[in-house]
Order: sequence, then C-alpha cells, then structure tokens
Amino acid sequence: MSESGSDPGRSPSGLRAARPAVPPPLRDDRLKLFAFTTAEKRAEYLWVLRAFDHARANYVVLLHAGDVARILNGLAGDDPAGQLGAGDITPLLEQLHVWEVLERSYDGTRAATLAEYRNRHFVYQFSQAGYQVFRAVEDALAARLDDASLSRLALPDLLADMNDLAAANRAADNDLVYRKLNRLDATLSDMAGRAAQFYLTLGDLVRTTEITPETFMSHKDALLTHMREFSSDLSRYAPKLAAAIALVEDTGVETMVTRAAASDERVFLGIEEREADWRARWAGLTHWFVGSEAGLSESERLREGTMSAIAAVLSLLRRVTETRKGGVSRESQLRHLAGWFAAAPTEDAAHALFQAVFDLGRPRHLSMVHPDADIIPDTRSWWEAQPVEISRTLAETGRPPSPGLPARVQRNEGSVRRLREEQLTAQRLRAAAAQSLARGGVYERELDEAETDVLLSLLNAALTARVPVSGRVNSSTGSENGVKLTLSPHSESTVVRTARGRLHLDGLQVSVR
Repeated sequence: MSESGSDPGRSPSGLRAARPAVPPPLRDDRLKLFAFTTAEKRAEYLWVLRAFDHARANYVVLLHAGDVARILNGLAGDDPAGQLGAGDITPLLEQLHVWEVLERSYDGTRAATLAEYRNRHFVYQFSQAGYQVFRAVEDALAARLDDASLSRLALPDLLADMNDLAAANRAADNDLVYRKLNRLDATLSDMAGRAAQFYLTLGDLVRTTEITPETFMSHKDALLTHMREFSSDLSRYAPKLAAAIALVEDTGVETMVTRAAASDERVFLGIEEREADWRARWAGLTHWFVGSEAGLSESERLREGTMSAIAAVLSLLRRVTETRKGGVSRESQLRHLAGWFAAAPTEDAAHALFQAVFDLGRPRHLSMVHPDADIIPDTRSWWEAQPVEISRTLAETGRPPSPGLPARVQRNEGSVRRLREEQLTAQRLRAAAAQSLARGGVYERELDEAETDVLLSLLNAALTARVPVSGRVNSSTGSENGVKLTLSPHSESTVVRTARGRLHLDGLQVSVR
C-alpha cells in the first residue's frame, strides 16, 4: 500500500478466488459488442442505447427510429450528441444491429400505404448480451471510484444466514436452503468487491499524497478507525463463521447442494449444471473462512492485509508530517529545479545541470565491420545500410565481448562426503572379511557373502597370473588387504562351500594366509 512497502492490494487478488472458476474462453463475437464505445460517434450511440433503456424501464421493448428520436427529445437535454433526428438515428440503429447490440425485426403494421410497406419498417430492441454490455458501460461511467469502504456490517449477517442455512437443511426446506445460499453468495461477493475497491482506492490516495497531502490529512483519522474496526470485527467473527460452516457441513453438503439446485429457477441449466454451480459456490465460501493445510484462508489474508495497511498508513502519516514540518516536498524540489533551469546563463550550463540531475549519458557511437563487405561497403551510411546485429556487451559498454572467466565449478560437498563415507565403510567391511578368510581358511566351513567376494577377487588375481605357454603351470598367488591367496596344483579336485553355492577347483588347492 505504501510507496515502497507492503501492498494491501495483494488481498483483493485472493478475494477474487472466493468462487473458483475457469476463465471463459476469448470470443470475438462477444468482444465486438463493445465496438460502439470506441467508435467515432460513440456519444451518439450511447444516447440511442439510453433511449432504449428508458423505454425498457417503462415496459416498452420495441422501438422505431422515430420513437427513439421522440424519447431523446426529452431525455438528452442540452447535450448536442443527443439532439438526433429520425434520419440520423436510422444508420446508428443499423450499425448497432451489425454489432449485435440490438436485434431487428420487421413491423408491417406501421405501413399506411403500399409504398411504405415496400420500404419495410424495422423496429429494434436490446439483445440479451447487448443489454449487459450497455449496463456495464453505464455502471463504469456512473461509478464513483472514490466511494470505497470495508463492509464489516456484513459479517453478522453472514453468521445469521449460516445458522439459518444449517437449520433449513436439517428441516429439508429446499426453498429456504436456496434463498439462504443465494443470499450468502451475494453478501460475500459484495464484501469481497468492496474490499478490493477499498484497497485500490487507498493505493491511489497514497500515490497522490505528495501532490495533495491535505487530502490525506483530512481523511487519516476516519481511515485508520475504519480499518481498525474492520480488522477487529473480522478477527471476532472469523472463528464463529468457521464453526457455523462446520455445523452446516454436518447436515450434509451434497444434500444441501441437491436441495438448492432443485429450487434454482435457472431453467436453461440442467440439474447437474446447477448442482455443480452451487457446489463450487459453497467451496468458495468455505475457502473464505476455513484455511487449508497449504495456506491461510481468505479472511486471514484480508486481516493481515488490513494490518499491513494500517502500519503503512501510519508510516505515511509520519512522512507527511515531517515533510509539512520541514517545508520540503517533491513539488517544492521540482519548482526549485525549474527555477535553476530558467536562471541558467547559457545553454551549455543548462545541459550540464540536466546531466548532473538526471544522469543521462551521451549516445555511444560504435564502429564494426559488416560480415558481408561485398554487399555493404564501408562508405555507405548507417542510415542507408541494413541493420547489423551487435552483442549486448558492445551496446552497453562499448567493449567487444569476451569469453570471460570460467564458471565456478559447482561442488556438492554433502554428496561427496556421503559417498566417501560409504566407500570407507565398504573398504573396512572388505578388510574384515579378508582377515576372517585368512584366519579360518576356506575349507571345512561355509564362507559368508563378504568372504565369498574377497575369495573370488583373490582367485581372479591369481588365475590371471597363470598364463601357461607349454608344460605344467606352477603355483600362483593373488593378494588384497594384506591377505595372500596361493593356488597350488593338487592331485584331486577341491571344493569350497560359499554363501552362493559350492566352488569346485579342478586340480587346485587354495591356501590363504
């Protein structure tokens, strides 16, 4: 909310999540309904639509160009954009029909002669989407952007409606369940919208404080009181509303949704679509006051945003007070700077003052050889030649790019230490197995898994050394971890029992020491 501090506008973004929904797809046929707001004759189009809205309020739906002119004669007053005749209104009506803001139908009853019948009189009325677009534009034009408040009085209404909803669902009153759910949804949406508008308005007030500090000083007491009361009421009612939501859920959420959908009068929606809509609304309502394990509830976020806003307003009040006391503000600084520029004796002095204040460097001129010199000669101007790609380093510093220093090697010390410990542990176990093998020998017992691994590695080393060329091979040895294995010729085959089975050595005897 403050110029450099926390922003309470963060909460309204969460407020919008009260009813989770997938954004609607982009439809150009709907966007063209707003074309009249940017047209050259947008004021005339708006007055024509206001005439239709005026007639609609008097239960008149279909209008002819002459009817529109007659209504505007008494509606537009002194506004020249509303002083239109029937001949001027007809092309406007046709264009609004092209944009689908108005619907057109033929009215043969207006023809008094055969010629008029052949000229085809048309009458117009609002299309459903066109009327919504017109109301949105009128609401935006009539909205008071400085009229913002936090709706703390809605909290007791929410609590009372929640208790009534639990009683209605327990009593199986479908109509009352629908009315209470609809009222809860409307009240919560209004409170969320008010909070979002309040914090946006507060942010605008803060950003314009340096220009008009009197505006802030005149509203500071009421502003701080308003935010403190809202934060206090929100802290007091949030646990009660969470308990009331639990009470409603005890009566059966699916049963409540089914009853609300049964009394819902939106006939163009199927029963399943209505149930899905009310289920999503209830989920959004519970998300507002019941926090999940992953984060805070929306009411808790709003309370934190309000407290941050109070702290930021107090900080801003201190800065404004100090500024007013010292007599130096951004406005006075700019006025003094403008006076210095006006009093500069020469243009060079004004340029030097500008450079010192705004610290803007001079343009940097670059020179480089184009890679295709045959097509673009050196004598051609840069204004006439094709653009040349240059590096960011050359553009920003004027120096050609270089490879630079090698990047720092990223070492994962934790992984290295863990792997080293595992390696040392394996070595200690292997050394212990080798010593056990030397003490107990290999015959007349069964070797375990570790001793078997050591024996096989020693046998591999010893057998690798036995490379006979011709004749009988003498004894061979293999050593590991201070243990030496010797293979000696034997008149019979020997058998070593291991954890992996029996190892038969044909004509060989093993000794380990």
